[in-house]
Amino acid sequence: MNASEESRWVAWHHHYDAADSSLNRRLAMVQDFVRDALDAAAPGQPIRILSLCAGRGRDVIDVVAVHPRRADVVARLVELDPALGADAREAAHEAGLDHVDVVTGDASNTDAASGLGPAHLVLLCGIFGNISDADIRTTIEATPTLCAPGAVVVWTRHRGAPDFTATIREWFAASGFEEIAFGAPTDAPLVGVGAHRLIRKPPPFEAHVQLFTFVDDPSWS
Repeated sequence: MNASEESRWVAWHHHYDAADSSLNRRLAMVQDFVRDALDAAAPGQPIRILSLCAGRGRDVIDVVAVHPRRADVVARLVELDPALGADAREAAHEAGLDHVDVVTGDASNTDAASGLGPAHLVLLCGIFGNISDADIRTTIEATPTLCAPGAVVVWTRHRGAPDFTATIREWFAASGFEEIAFGAPTDAPLVGVGAHRLIRKPPPFEAHVQLFTFVDDPSWS
């Protein structure tokens, strides 16, 4: 595939490969939060991971591949772009992660999580900069239905003007989450990465709930 044949999302993901890029810095922070969640998971129990709009899946695959709990992980990575999904599937296969399922499909509906079971780790990365403010709130309010008790949610959002990350953090708190960490490095002003833990009783899973719709002119997510 040459550059002219790539989707805009494949082209956008090339920024991850630049060591000095904001996206590369963000990826490292997300991976740190994923690693921390695996470290803290209850011993001897399966760890279910759900990643929506997973791209190439590097935030999950690269960490799980070398983590001591890799055999306990059952993951579903949902990505609509077939080329990105194919890359993630190949990476999981090469890492020998037989229980990492890469689904080429729509992550914007709760049906993407159907059958996985309540997730212990949910990733909402590369989403909140590409949907409306109302859809961000809808997604956050519905996220507990995807979660197991005590689940960790990792999310990203750029901090370009207007910086909406403070409102997102408030919405997570109002939806029954406590903040574990929020990364906003001074040397990468467009990077915002949050990690929250569910402290309320998770509501039952609801299928067929529309979470968000990507906008036609996305911002830096």
